[in-house]
Amino acid sequence: MKPRLVVIGSLNMDMVIQSPRIPMPGETILGAGDLKMIPGGKGANQAYGAARLGADVSMVGRVGDDSFGERLIQNLNQANVDTKHIIHDPDAATGIALIVVDESGQNSIVVSSGANGQLSPEDVNRGENAIRAANILLLQLEVPLDAVLQGAKLAKHHGVATILNPAPAQPLPGELLAMIDYLIPNESETAILSGHETNTDEEIKQAAAALRVSGIKTTIMTMGSRGALLITETEFCHFPAFPIDPVDTTAAGDAFVASFAVAMAEGKSIHEAIRFGNAAGALACTQFGAQPSLPDRRALERLMQTG
Repeated sequence: MKPRLVVIGSLNMDMVIQSPRIPMPGETILGAGDLKMIPGGKGANQAYGAARLGADVSMVGRVGDDSFGERLIQNLNQANVDTKHIIHDPDAATGIALIVVDESGQNSIVVSSGANGQLSPEDVNRGENAIRAANILLLQLEVPLDAVLQGAKLAKHHGVATILNPAPAQPLPGELLAMIDYLIPNESETAILSGHETNTDEEIKQAAAALRVSGIKTTIMTMGSRGALLITETEFCHFPAFPIDPVDTTAAGDAFVASFAVAMAEGKSIHEAIRFGNAAGALACTQFGAQPSLPDRRALERLMQTG
């Protein structure tokens, strides 16, 4: 039986320019190549990525009543994501992300939330039946916090596991953290949420301990080219990254989260799921753009066998 996931989150049209480097404040530089418009948004990326790996995925979100919104939904439909809980907002434009990608594959991103910022608890409630039937609920922070909190409440009520990817980072209420089963931040997000630096193993352990006080029992900290850390009260385990030559790191974190969620929903161990996530994140860095870079099952399993 296929794993069933629900994603509550954002849908953005990514406006991407390649550049020799990220501009300095006040600086204008010439880009390399034409502007590209690529489907993105953390929520949509994770939904698309999970569907590409074979999961049954439903998404809850908002787009504008415009051509960008239609294109984003069509792209999800092509990956067999159930989009019936994505609302067309007549009063707000579809979200936009402005992305500059440098020659090393690193990026700088500014997001205009648009319709994503109008997602409400009532919108989330419309997806309750899908949440009830899911193995895992995926949450991020590119939509209003009250919608995220309502999703966590519904998942808790129906005994559904929750994953929170706390990006973009912001202080979070203890009520939300206490309902999260797996927290997947990067290093800077871990520091912001915990109030502790994350430069050394000891600092990371202190940060995770602070998060445990808030109710987070399992933290999986992603570290880009250095892999990921699993941190619980009894375990501190490093999982190295798969070596690749990066082209564009956009959506690498979303690839990790989606792949980890699919593996956990399939009944794999948390160690296996993290390695699954590392492989997906690596593959996402080898292709340009967000959703076009998210790997399918065959590519993922091939890397895990050979990498």
